[in-house]
Amino acid sequence: MNDPTVLEHGRAVRSMFGRIAQPYDFLNRFFSGGIDLYWRWCLVRQAINSLQETSAPCGMVLDLATGSGDVARMLEKRSIKVLASDFCLPMLTQAQAKGVNTLVAGDALALPFVSHTFAAATVAFGLRNFGDRLAAMREILRTLKPGASLHILEFTRPQDWCCGFYFFYLKYIMPRLASVLCRDGEAYSYLARTVEAFPRAEEIGLQLEKAGYANVTWKCLTLGMVALHSGTKPQAYLK
Repeated sequence: MNDPTVLEHGRAVRSMFGRIAQPYDFLNRFFSGGIDLYWRWCLVRQAINSLQETSAPCGMVLDLATGSGDVARMLEKRSIKVLASDFCLPMLTQAQAKGVNTLVAGDALALPFVSHTFAAATVAFGLRNFGDRLAAMREILRTLKPGASLHILEFTRPQDWCCGFYFFYLKYIMPRLASVLCRDGEAYSYLARTVEAFPRAEEIGLQLEKAGYANVTWKCLTLGMVALHSGTKPQAYLK
């Protein structure tokens, strides 16, 4: 991936998350009122169900854009083998301190894994940050075993009646509080911009299908604030 715009986007995102790596968990719990843990558990439960449905409960799961490792740890606590990957080294340091066992630095656009490796993959709040979503979806697909599923948890546009307050909170309240709590309000201004510009759940579902996934499904949680997508690598995948 040599597109200068995509490369510059990646450098900016890596730097931003590096700056907030240490207070990242506290800020997530504070700004979401702790509901982000419930959202992550929904992702983990869906991934575990997919492993059981494919008779691959002992297979390894790729937790991509692992951040500080919340999802990886939830999976490990349920005796799931996990390889946690992120392209931000300070975030991987936080995940290591949390006790995540297997950590690998990796960019979603060029993953350092051989094809047909993982029994499932999870991405929690990372899809917005990929410089090329479609390319990342295809790269994840390459690393999955045939029949394995990708599970994505991401912010989306909530129900219309609460959009006004929701985006006011994201655009004005969160950045000001973040500038006090971690002296980096820009990271949360970025969050507001990317959530507001992010496609609706239906469009992400279509992108997954375009990337080559089968059996694509999605559901929205908590008034539509987040969406949980899944898609399966076809058994007949030949690339």
